[in-house]
Amino acid sequence: MPRMTRTLLIPLLIAAPLRAQTIAITGGTVYPVSGPPIQRGIVLIRDGRIAAVGTDVAIPADAQRVDAMGKIVTPGLVNAATQLSVLDIGAVQATRNVSARGREGIAAAFTVWDGLNPASVLIPPARVAGITTVVIAPRGGLLSGQAAVLHLVEGTAADMVMRSPVAMVGQIGAPQQVGAQSRGELLLRLREVLEDARAYGRRKADYERAQTRQFSASRLDLEALGPVLEGREPLMLEADRASDIESALKVARDYGVKLIISGAAEAWMVADKLAAAHVPVMTGAMNNIPSSFSSLGTRQENAGLLRRAGVTVMIIGNAGGGDEDAFNVRNVRFEAGNAVAYGMARDDALRAITMTPAEVFGVADRVGSLQVGKDADVVVWSGDPLEFATQPEHVFIRGREVHATTRQDQLEQRYKSLPPNYRRP
Repeated sequence: MPRMTRTLLIPLLIAAPLRAQTIAITGGTVYPVSGPPIQRGIVLIRDGRIAAVGTDVAIPADAQRVDAMGKIVTPGLVNAATQLSVLDIGAVQATRNVSARGREGIAAAFTVWDGLNPASVLIPPARVAGITTVVIAPRGGLLSGQAAVLHLVEGTAADMVMRSPVAMVGQIGAPQQVGAQSRGELLLRLREVLEDARAYGRRKADYERAQTRQFSASRLDLEALGPVLEGREPLMLEADRASDIESALKVARDYGVKLIISGAAEAWMVADKLAAAHVPVMTGAMNNIPSSFSSLGTRQENAGLLRRAGVTVMIIGNAGGGDEDAFNVRNVRFEAGNAVAYGMARDDALRAITMTPAEVFGVADRVGSLQVGKDADVVVWSGDPLEFATQPEHVFIRGREVHATTRQDQLEQRYKSLPPNYRRP
């Protein structure tokens, strides 16, 4: 058996820092997302930011030119539902940093980004595939904790965290996850903890003097729910069944919280109610096979139907393989392509993996579109980015081109040429 070399086990993430420079991407069809496509457009990058976008752009003499003739230029893609950098190997506990034990399924104070690994071998494949920003979210329990937006720059964990927290994450479709006997009990627990957080916010001084009733969650969890009840942080609830989504809408109305629905397999059935409540939905389009009794109504037209009803849609993975949120975050563009195949407008699909999630999670001032002043996250594609055969040819994150060798590249090179003493079976 050939000896494994150490280099194969260590990701090539250490590279000499690249000095910010002026770059001109010329001749391609530019999709700013914030406006109409620009034929034979120019994107000028200076010092890590977008300096100009258009057809009549003066290019400095010292600018590095990238010829995009015949190609498509878009913002870097945003995947709004991942465990990238906080889950490396599902079977190895030491690499699972996506959940907290909590009390009775309540872990609202848990901040998932505190466990992120900037050296994860799963990050370089996402970068080179054109994913430049992700949302990492905890999972497990009734209230799993708080999510954050990561910018996939090379650097430390602090360099990568763009904004935190951006949402409180929970679920109301799986009572068994928290030992509840029914959906009604699960909703009762959710209402109880929201009531307790409201009471805690009004009587903090009394709580510190032990002059309040016993609450259903810890002080830190109740404190973390304050911004949710004040409307400063959205509550992101995973729910597939149409009736569960309706229950989530009622909870949001009763407590005055901003709501985001994720999963949303049967959301098309209540699209009018979601649109009327201005509730964003995170869903995919690769799978039409129910994964549970809660998703019997799943269909690949879901995203398109929701969008036509006026719902704000973010496209995420739903292929059902269990690895789209950690190992194959790059597949989000294929979800978008499938959404187009099943009725979603192409511009809406591209927006659903760029500008829309940036807006929903409060980072649209920096990423999600090609606009002057924003971070220079730019991808040059060989063709339509929603087509399976298209490849990203240049990926810039904050104005620096990504050149990192991935573990997949190393494995391909290792086994492309067989050793002289190899015997075929």
